[in-house]
Amino acid sequence: MTVSSYRVVGMACGHCAGFVAEEIERIPGVTAVAVDVERDTATVTSDRPLDIAEVRAAVEEAGYELPEPRPSPG
Repeated sequence: MTVSSYRVVGMACGHCAGFVAEEIERIPGVTAVAVDVERDTATVTSDRPLDIAEVRAAVEEAGYELPEPRPSPG
């Protein structure tokens, strides 16, 4: 089982969170999704590691943005 958190930009309410969760839940292997609008995050539990492109496509389908991760300083 894999648990990953993603930053989602543009959500403003519970309806937004519902749209994002619904699209991510359609990804094969996803077993649970918890979206936190206040923290702009989606935490995804899956039975396999997910490709970031799959998650990004689902978030964009819902009408929101999954920004590119920032490189670590160093």
